[in-house]
Amino acid sequence: MEKLEINRSDFGKDFLFGTATSAYQVEGAAKEGGRGPSIWDEMCRKKPDKVRNYDNGDVAADSYHLYKEDVQLLKQLGFDYYRFSISWTRILPGGRLNAGVNKEGIQYYNNLINELLANGIQPFVTLLHFDVPQALEDEYGSFLDEKIVADFAAFARLCFWHFGDRVKNWITINEPWTVSCFGYAAGTFPPNRGSSSADHGSLSIVQHRCDVMHPQICQNGDPGTEPYTVTRNMLLAHAEAVRIYRQKFQSAQGGQIGITLNATWFEPYNAESADDAKAAGRALDFTFGWFMDPVTYGQYPKSMTDRVPENRLKRFSDDESAKLKGSYDFLGLNYYTANYAYNDPTVYPEPSYLTDSGAKTTATGPDGKPIGERTSSGWIYIYPEGLFKLLCLIKTRYNNPAIYITENGVADAGALDGTIYLSLSDDIRIRYHRDHLKTLKRAIDQYSVSVKGYTAWSLLDNFEWAVGYKDRFGICYVDFNDANLARYPKDSAIWFKNFLKPRPVKALSTSDNAQMPASAMELPGYETPAKRARESY
Repeated sequence: MEKLEINRSDFGKDFLFGTATSAYQVEGAAKEGGRGPSIWDEMCRKKPDKVRNYDNGDVAADSYHLYKEDVQLLKQLGFDYYRFSISWTRILPGGRLNAGVNKEGIQYYNNLINELLANGIQPFVTLLHFDVPQALEDEYGSFLDEKIVADFAAFARLCFWHFGDRVKNWITINEPWTVSCFGYAAGTFPPNRGSSSADHGSLSIVQHRCDVMHPQICQNGDPGTEPYTVTRNMLLAHAEAVRIYRQKFQSAQGGQIGITLNATWFEPYNAESADDAKAAGRALDFTFGWFMDPVTYGQYPKSMTDRVPENRLKRFSDDESAKLKGSYDFLGLNYYTANYAYNDPTVYPEPSYLTDSGAKTTATGPDGKPIGERTSSGWIYIYPEGLFKLLCLIKTRYNNPAIYITENGVADAGALDGTIYLSLSDDIRIRYHRDHLKTLKRAIDQYSVSVKGYTAWSLLDNFEWAVGYKDRFGICYVDFNDANLARYPKDSAIWFKNFLKPRPVKALSTSDNAQMPASAMELPGYETPAKRARESY
């Protein structure tokens, strides 16, 4: 195991550390407790070939039943907060208030929140993490219609009412870009609307949790307009939820609210090329700036309005712009990787979001070398410097907002032979987090970026969207072949346990782990029914 070289005492006393999951990825219990179907349930059941190995989230890591065990993991590891999402359809099975409120769903999240607080862990709650109610998709096309704004706002208000007395950190929508791009341009996420095969020449810009090696080409929908329509409605839904929270709940509950955006950093393919430098800027504008500019300034980036006509990229009215402007108390930032970008002067016969930026991206530089170490997931190349540059840009361009790194992590494929013990060795994940944390500290110390917290993705191996259970992002291994879905801390979990101590400690090595009894590897005092069942380990 890698030495620590950095620990939590290197950050300010108020700096927080957490880890994260999302509802569809870990909860399971898809047909239990009154939960209704989401668009992910629908796709996995009716279009199973869209997910590698025909996997789905019906059971996932079964956190619905094992949440107390997960909370004990969080406590033993020493994290300050747990970022999780609320399943919209577990609260509102039909997506709308008039379709009925599910009391069992409310009770489940009350139980989880109370269990976290009883163990000294803050809940950090996301309202929407990809799992849009299928009922709203069937009724009016979900985010293709402005009706979604009122329905999302009603769902958010219900959550603020029931949970806001204890939840002090809210995220409206997680990675809206992923929804717009994968759901309505590339067609790999539900509702699987998107591009012609010609557009997939630009798929390198969408290498985020998508099986880009085997893209599922879609012919339905309009990739030239629908991604922009969906983004517009997601932004308005976000702004309305923030307005409700600020006007009706914030002063009494004392919390804060934000949005989580994902960003890939782009370096110019040719460092000497002005065209490539501009292309790198456009690539960022058409992904991150597409959302960050509206919630900060009330309008889209100029590079987008210059290139995409208003009949496809509808501008915001003065009233809409006023609601959007400043509609976050903090920015949640998901960062994983970086790419090179280069200018693409091609004039395409059909308009598409995937080609509108005039920028193509690649992970391989002109010297034939990747931008960073390639990982097992294929789309992640380890490039901590991208986080540094991104944070500095956000400070300068967006008035130094408060930031929480809401996801940062890397996948492993586990041992090739499926051996659990060998799968616990994940030095690449330790290096990844260590180097990104060192880079984050440099950005804070040298440039005074206002980062308030860091979130490791993920607490558990989970359903990783289009790649199913192949990519394991967890710092804790989940044995999906075990009826108990046993959890085992990986080396990275032990690294975090040491990192989160208030002062430096002697680092454990892989050889130290080899001499540990199973009980020591699973953290002192951590005893659960699932753990007791692991006699075969």
